[in-house]
Amino acid sequence: MSQKLIDAITEMREEDAVKITHELLDGGASPAEVLDACKAAMDVVGKRFEDGEAFIPELMLAGEMMTAITNILKPRMAEGAAAEKLGKVVIGTVQGDIHDIAKDIVAFMLDLNGFEVTDLGVDVAPETFVKVAKETGAKIVGLSGFLTLAFDPMKDTVAAFRAAGMGDVKIMIGGGQIDETIREYTGADAYGDDAMAAVAIAKSWA
Repeated sequence: MSQKLIDAITEMREEDAVKITHELLDGGASPAEVLDACKAAMDVVGKRFEDGEAFIPELMLAGEMMTAITNILKPRMAEGAAAEKLGKVVIGTVQGDIHDIAKDIVAFMLDLNGFEVTDLGVDVAPETFVKVAKETGAKIVGLSGFLTLAFDPMKDTVAAFRAAGMGDVKIMIGGGQIDETIREYTGADAYGDDAMAAVAIAKSWA
């Protein structure tokens, strides 16, 4: 994992982050390795925000850097894209959270690996997840949340599916502060630590 890239992102040096990304890829690093560094950096930024050491402008700039980096990675990652569709997935950032970087990466990776993805965007209400899952027939739902304030909306969304009698829909969660304890709290079926973990979970359910 590149500490140089992590430092560039956490220190809000956008031009350096983009330059280092190109250098890493040209030097033989895989897109997955670059994404690992991005995740580590965003974990730091998220923790600073939670602790009151960073604010919305920093989060927005970090998000812009993630977008720039993923735009560099996407053409390389698309080279081995699966042609056959494995199933349908509905994904979105839960109500009250407006961060979409991690979600966008997961949605992109699911698409590359053979899933038909409906991306609902950010600040998505529980009833919207339920409605779209019904409309599309998706049996897999991904809930994303970057901050701790996302935990209760995730729990509410899982509960909404159960209340709608849609217990056959599998729900995975992911984001900055998500772990097994939060999965148990929300009642979700699984949590993915990163985009590749989310893909592996979805494939196991397909």
